[in-house]
Amino acid sequence: MKRLLTALAAGVPLAAVVYLPTASAAPGNSSASASVDCSAFSVKAPAGTEVESVTAVRQAGGTVHGTGILGGTVTGVPAYCELTVTLTHPGDGDHAKVRTWLPVNGWNGRFEALGGAAYAAGDNGVGLATAVKNGYAAATTDAGVGDVLDTGWALNGKGQVNTALLKNFADRSQHELALIGKQAVDEAYGKAASYSYWNGCSTGGRQGYMEAQRHPADFDGILAGAPAINWDEFEVATLWPQVVMNNEKTYPSPCEFKAFTDAAVKACDSHDGVADGLVEDPARCDFDPRRLIGTKVVCDGRELTVTAADAAVVRKIWDGPRTTSGKKLWPGVPVGADLSGLAGTTPPDVNGNVKGAPFGVPATWVATWLEKRPDFDVSTITYRRFTQLFKQSEAEYDKVIGTDAPDLSAFRKTGGKLLTWHGQADQYIPAQGTVEYRRQVEREMGGSKRVDDFYRLFLAPGTAHCGLNGTDGSTDGLAALTAWVEHGKAPRTLSATLVNASGQNAARGLCRYPQVSRYKGHGDPAAASSFRCVFPPRH
Repeated sequence: MKRLLTALAAGVPLAAVVYLPTASAAPGNSSASASVDCSAFSVKAPAGTEVESVTAVRQAGGTVHGTGILGGTVTGVPAYCELTVTLTHPGDGDHAKVRTWLPVNGWNGRFEALGGAAYAAGDNGVGLATAVKNGYAAATTDAGVGDVLDTGWALNGKGQVNTALLKNFADRSQHELALIGKQAVDEAYGKAASYSYWNGCSTGGRQGYMEAQRHPADFDGILAGAPAINWDEFEVATLWPQVVMNNEKTYPSPCEFKAFTDAAVKACDSHDGVADGLVEDPARCDFDPRRLIGTKVVCDGRELTVTAADAAVVRKIWDGPRTTSGKKLWPGVPVGADLSGLAGTTPPDVNGNVKGAPFGVPATWVATWLEKRPDFDVSTITYRRFTQLFKQSEAEYDKVIGTDAPDLSAFRKTGGKLLTWHGQADQYIPAQGTVEYRRQVEREMGGSKRVDDFYRLFLAPGTAHCGLNGTDGSTDGLAALTAWVEHGKAPRTLSATLVNASGQNAARGLCRYPQVSRYKGHGDPAAASSFRCVFPPRH
């Protein structure tokens, strides 16, 4: 958690953590005895591309340090061959690098592709190193763009959207990654991988869904945590807390926001049958923030009094974006999530005044891709203008990067499996967006039971954005996915370690959507065996 908070303080958006796969069991036809000759590779360019360069370097392994803002370190990495292929799409002027790391010895027969974070299309080296350490041949792509906060590629010299690079980031480059990575595996080991997997969280999760929707034959299994699907909508929607504060001219302090969150968690905690510091279903929490009006809060040595204006702001943020006529546009920040993630404020100036400090990812999306002015001041957005921007984003970008097509019949036909977990206290991407997508898939494809045959969603109570990667709990989703793909063992629950409101660990078998967890009435609330999965009321 410390590394996550440090990264967030530096302004790192969305997946401020690198996804670290932990599954390492080898399939029955493991190629552990194979050894890679890293001297030369021949690469066939995917359709519509040209190969600009190919380099292959044998790396000794040892300790690998992640690049860019996210950083990170992996130790004990075995020797591997690092293959880098640079692709371009003629006429587009792009240069997308696909990196494939191939264990020199001990390959487990599997291929794993790794997704990106925020505005980075690929892994920074930590995920690749972890995959190699676990015996996987692994690959990622930078799509020709930059690091998590780098959006200098968004507009061309004429101030217009660089549609080629946006297409790379949205869809094209990850498919080409699959093709190049599989070629590399075939040439390195003399045979194709027994199984191919996608692994990503946040932006990486969205990329996984895009693969299932548009390139269903690329992977046997897709692990997509906290997916940034519905990109064109939620990127605008998550600027809503700033719009509310600016229009109401009220900026609650972080301490006041925490007081509201703590009170709501306390009020709704026992809805699952036990008070354990975890809200099982935030969407059903009906805590009214007006109950805190007049409450005293000590913040940085100052005693503050919660006002009706503060409560009104929190109520609007939890409720989510609406048009000026009251029509719901998108889910709000879930009850239990850290409100200061999207409702950040500056420290008080010498006169005690504060202003909004918007989260970089939605602010950049609106300023750069919608206004086409990177220096646009998002604090000037009115409620009416917000609705216009929301609709504009849908109209201009849904077909490019929306990642919300509900027809997954082609993916199902290939035998692919899609496993998703999403934190119920995700402060950046509301889990309800993922839930709504799953509902759309059910309506499109014949109901929950049919969809469960190939696509399962697990919601994690009290868990922050990408938290089950190890920063706010943990789970081995990749192990569950490989068991499903390779042995037909569909996960009924997903074993996880959660962190409650007091910072204590609790074991829990995450329930398969739409089921929710209920306390059995006896047993240790920190033990998974004390809970069972049931269907919620009115389901």
